[in-house]
Amino acid sequence: MSLARRLLVRQHFLSDCFVRAASNAARLKYDVVVVGGGHAGTEAAAAAARTGAETLLITQKIQTIGALSCNPSLGGVGKGQLVREVDALDGLMGRAGDRAGIHFSILNRSKGPAVWGPRAQIDRGCYREFIQSELLNMPRLTVIEGSVEDLLLSAADPEQPGKHKVTGVRMANGGGEILSGSIILTTGTFLSGSLFMGQTTSPGGRMGDPPSCAGLSHCLREVLGLKVGRLRTGTPPRLVKDTVDFSLTELHLPDSKPVPFSFVNKHTQCKPEEQLPCHLTYTTPGVDKVVRESLNVNSHIHQDTRGPRYCPSIESRVLRFPGRQHQVWLEPEGLTSDLVYPQGLSMTMPPELQLRLLREIPALRRVEIRMAGYGVQYDFVCPTQLFPWLQMKNVQGLFLAGQINGTTGYEEAAAQGLWAGVNAGRIALSLPPMSLSRTESYIGVLIDDLVGRGVTEPYRMFTSRAEFRTALRPDNADLRLTPRGFEEVGCVSWQRYQEAVRVSRGLGEALSALQSITLSSFQWREKLGHFSISETKSTLISGKEVLQYKDVSFDLLASAFPDILSPYLEFSERLKIEAVYQPHCEKQRQEMERMRKEESLALPQDIDYFSLPVSLSDEVREILDRARPSTLGAATRLPGITPAAIIHLLRFVTKVGVTTGEAAYMQVRGPKPDCWRGASVHERDREKATVVQS
Repeated sequence: MSLARRLLVRQHFLSDCFVRAASNAARLKYDVVVVGGGHAGTEAAAAAARTGAETLLITQKIQTIGALSCNPSLGGVGKGQLVREVDALDGLMGRAGDRAGIHFSILNRSKGPAVWGPRAQIDRGCYREFIQSELLNMPRLTVIEGSVEDLLLSAADPEQPGKHKVTGVRMANGGGEILSGSIILTTGTFLSGSLFMGQTTSPGGRMGDPPSCAGLSHCLREVLGLKVGRLRTGTPPRLVKDTVDFSLTELHLPDSKPVPFSFVNKHTQCKPEEQLPCHLTYTTPGVDKVVRESLNVNSHIHQDTRGPRYCPSIESRVLRFPGRQHQVWLEPEGLTSDLVYPQGLSMTMPPELQLRLLREIPALRRVEIRMAGYGVQYDFVCPTQLFPWLQMKNVQGLFLAGQINGTTGYEEAAAQGLWAGVNAGRIALSLPPMSLSRTESYIGVLIDDLVGRGVTEPYRMFTSRAEFRTALRPDNADLRLTPRGFEEVGCVSWQRYQEAVRVSRGLGEALSALQSITLSSFQWREKLGHFSISETKSTLISGKEVLQYKDVSFDLLASAFPDILSPYLEFSERLKIEAVYQPHCEKQRQEMERMRKEESLALPQDIDYFSLPVSLSDEVREILDRARPSTLGAATRLPGITPAAIIHLLRFVTKVGVTTGEAAYMQVRGPKPDCWRGASVHERDREKATVVQS
């Protein structure tokens, strides 16, 4: 049976099962309820369940769980780092990418490994099947079809910040009420979403799917009083593969040795020789002409909502850069798919003009469109209203993740979803929430940027956003995050943790072994042959220092010292990267420690900056009052905040003895039992049962 046929049969079966289960779920109470089955929602639901919380995922259509709504790819520069970090915390995206990838490549190969971008073209159907299989077989996770109409609210806990408290959700169409102490909204582009094609507008967040209930938008705006904005995005038309003349394009082959996203995988599902190529072509002056002539019938491009600067429509690009030639990547949508995705040709003009525009490109002279491109406009909640653990400051128990926070991209959504799920689960289990520092992860950079600075356009991750990118490399995400994910957060399995410990120990031993080998420059040249080491260098040189040279590999050193180094050959590439970057990381360590100290000093959320008895200008007070940073570190990164203001805030925080947000939460809730640290879900359950009985 073909992959497409297996997917169809499985989806019909699952849909019938979960529609029948929905009425039962509506009579139950859950620790965590996740609204939305996109990339943020799936990671949130899985992460909450992994922490030990009984979790419910509500989605409008079972069949679209794990769907790649726009481009059929994962990763890239900055984004690939996020996929690796989601995987290091036991998320789904990396393993799904390895299962469904059909074209793997490392972007930025010509630059240093710190800014390499793992990327893969994805088979849409295979990716969706993997995500659905993982979720529907996950302990503690229930999935139902339905639409949420409203949030259930009660009076806020006076001992916690916030004016409201969520207690559950009300389902649409008489579906009943579902109670929960933590709610995660991952509505994507569906919150008051509108679809645009030419001058035609219809409600919805994705073509072919029903719109979200207006009641949820009303609750966020009017009842909870949240600051809400509006953004827009778009998608290109899908092209019939057989109507594209690939002989008129540039062929781009995948890497001959695919590098998996996930740290638990040694190989990708797709064999190297079975990978599909991508093709590159370019726009022509004729494309510009069609864009200009279609502006009067393209209402989406005239809207005043902000569009994506980093993935704009072809109309925006032509208007912004007239006369310029633009790249168009023709990407496969699957191993057996007959469709091509034209990356770079997002458009919202009428369908007949879309076809005319496409045929202005030589390789697409005879192209046919399977589905026309369209634009989407949707509501987002200004993310400065969130704590660093992605809970609303004003609403106890309400978490937001994904495009509802003003981001764009699968990877950004998944990263937020995972961290929101972790913290929603922890709070539901009476554990303190946790934050990720921008000194330890790209996820921390992403969240800190969102909650500290907010957005004026859809946010996209780049390596340039991370101050310490030489330490936050894609190769070491497991060493940075997996131990903490198991020992402190509680979202990582024992098996993955043990593997991370093994790798960490092996790398440490290998680096020590390299350091123990010391020879003169003359002796090294005798051992290794000619390489670019200075003949005048008089001091002894360690193996770790020699490994920093461009033309020296660990395999070469292991061949020279087999007894000492051959046990560590499995780490050869990682050791090379560690040796190259260790001096840079050492130089940054002091700055990283300073930032961590600043982030450990919390600023009270109820502080009145206008009457604060410290020397601050009116402008600084207005900035602080508007942004309400959670920590002193977040305050330092606000535009307009002077070094003098930070010094005065530091004196204030030190004087009043304010603790971190997490520590303050623990003072109210009480610390978690020591026996929960690093315990498996089943061990925590037994301990909880013992605590309750006593």
